[in-house]
Amino acid sequence: MAKTTNLYVRLEPELKEQAEAVLGQLGIPLSNAVNIFLKQVVMQRGIPFDVKIPATKPVGASSLTEEELDAELKKGYVDYVQEDTKPAMKVFSDIRRDYGV
Repeated sequence: MAKTTNLYVRLEPELKEQAEAVLGQLGIPLSNAVNIFLKQVVMQRGIPFDVKIPATKPVGASSLTEEELDAELKKGYVDYVQEDTKPAMKVFSDIRRDYGV
């Protein structure tokens, strides 16, 4: 058996639980996921995914003026008419991913 070492990490309990739930569905223990991540760091010679601040943040309707809200609704309507839309599940998944919600 290969030698191992312990790694102690401080995490938000909710984040750990959420990650374990996802990894559990994949059949991957958290320690294996950490090993996979660190192996990719070594192989890629850096973090194996983009680490960046999103260019824009979602705007709440309550923070818009009536004119701004109308303009946003018109944009949405044009997208709908041109069939330039995404399923709601995809949109919410992207928002959760991009903004850590």
